[in-house]
Amino acid sequence: MRRRHLLQFLSAVLLSYASSRYRTTATATANEMQSNTSRIVVIGAGLAGLAAARELHHQGHKVVVVEARDRPGGRIWTSHQWPDTPLDLGASWIHGVQNNPLTALADEIQARRLTTHYERATTYNTDGQPLSRAENDRLERLETQVLNALTQAQTGDEDVSIRQAIAPLMQGLDRSSGRYRWLNFILSSTIEQEYSGSATDLSTYWYDQLQEFDGGDVLFPQGFSAITEFLAQDLRIEFGQPVQAIEWGRSPLRVVTSRSEFIADRVVVTLPLGVLKAQTVQFSPALPPSKQEAIAKLGMGVLNKCYLRFPSVFWPKDVDWLEYIPARHGEWTEWVSFKRVADQPILLGFNAADRGKAIEAWSDAEIVASAMTTLKTIFGDEIPQPIEAQITRWASDPFSLGSYSYNAVGSTPKLRQALAAPVGQALFFAGEASHRKFFATAHGAYLSGLRAARQILAL
Repeated sequence: MRRRHLLQFLSAVLLSYASSRYRTTATATANEMQSNTSRIVVIGAGLAGLAAARELHHQGHKVVVVEARDRPGGRIWTSHQWPDTPLDLGASWIHGVQNNPLTALADEIQARRLTTHYERATTYNTDGQPLSRAENDRLERLETQVLNALTQAQTGDEDVSIRQAIAPLMQGLDRSSGRYRWLNFILSSTIEQEYSGSATDLSTYWYDQLQEFDGGDVLFPQGFSAITEFLAQDLRIEFGQPVQAIEWGRSPLRVVTSRSEFIADRVVVTLPLGVLKAQTVQFSPALPPSKQEAIAKLGMGVLNKCYLRFPSVFWPKDVDWLEYIPARHGEWTEWVSFKRVADQPILLGFNAADRGKAIEAWSDAEIVASAMTTLKTIFGDEIPQPIEAQITRWASDPFSLGSYSYNAVGSTPKLRQALAAPVGQALFFAGEASHRKFFATAHGAYLSGLRAARQILAL
């Protein structure tokens, strides 16, 4: 997967936290709260919610985190199904390690990290053959044409989708032609895999407004949950409590779950954008029109993973990324090898956007068979079958309904500010979708949680 175009933005957030165990206690009631502190309910134990709750807790407020799942982390989810190899089914990388607040947290807990390199990549043509140097040059020139078309469209009078913007490059092409396949590969690998939205939905004006930190990208061999488990220490977390309603029109506020209710002076909402869009949580009274508009117009995308574990390595051992130009758009275009970085015979295949959503209806066996068809095209029919697989379906997950947000046609970055804005002194919002500069990232979620905490502390 190619790196996003880098925009420099420096931010250092260094926090020092004490260590303890999780505490899960009974439902909060008013007589438990001291009169000189606020009763705060944080909805969601993902990175945003944990960041907000931990800061508020350390400032002396009475905080309870209400979490629908039976674990902390939200869209950070480390699987221990394979005991010798923890795997991240959600966020995997710290993208841009320099001045990144997650780097500071990883340093604090002395978490081991492994560096992957986009430069260690091999691209395979539709017939399974590696691209020659001449073909790589042609692909780079074609990618430049795509980026030039998008840059030109960004100066147009009207926002259009990515696919509309590059339509002149595809006009008159036969769908079976190499150029048509290569253009679709560029859309998938460079844009859809990066931003999670379909090229037919992504805003040409705003799709690339994501800013980044400098530095490389690192993985956690013990899993990204090392960060969320650290943040969750010493916090009161109520697991298995899907929120049904937030009643904020009068004091005290009430958060109603499927099992109980919580009383609060203030509520921090870190529900994923997909859940807000589905309106499975009722706000009473309704949210202001500006916030409803932001929820409606911003896009929630999908990036699904398929980990395949093999008895032995049959692919190049010195590469991190394997890219494939498929006959059908978005079909297994991106793979990560864990051989060089972790010495494991594991491949990770990605499916994004429309393709990522479509295969969620398939069985695991069908998804693995499809992946193996691609791998056999590249490496031959004699390669071994995987001995185990782990597969995600984020668009179907009722507590996320997608992987991360993107800027859809008709949306603007200002909508993220509207999503982040407090409602009076009662409701505060956090989550990656609410961060204008670092949306779609783990560090954006974390920073948004700190922002919500600061907003409350400023009162």
